[in-house]
Amino acid sequence: QVQLVESGGGLVQAGGSLRLSCAASGRTLAMYAMGWFRQAPGKPRELVTAITRNGGNTYYADAVKGRFTISRDNAKNTVYLQMSSLKPEDTAVYYCGGRSTYSYGTLYYASEQYGNWGQGTQVTVSS
Repeated sequence: QVQLVESGGGLVQAGGSLRLSCAASGRTLAMYAMGWFRQAPGKPRELVTAITRNGGNTYYADAVKGRFTISRDNAKNTVYLQMSSLKPEDTAVYYCGGRSTYSYGTLYYASEQYGNWGQGTQVTVSS
């Protein structure tokens, strides 16, 4: 099993930027499709963005399209989430999820499809 550790969260003013990292250990991240989810207090966990195993295809939720960018560096066993033009409604705990797959080009959208999770990192955007 792969172990995932998120980092990079913090407090930022509206309009600011943060870059989250999800570092993997135990197995090569190249075997995994990845996703970033977030969960705000009292709300269900929601998919923010996803990337295929080979990085060739991505998905973004409408709420973050044009502001967030997912990327991966399989050589560094790390997935990134670059967040720009942050809004107060982006405030949440952000989790990276990993799905072991033989498919290079499949995106996964549901949290139930991910079998590996990090501990989460808090992102707080002040107005």
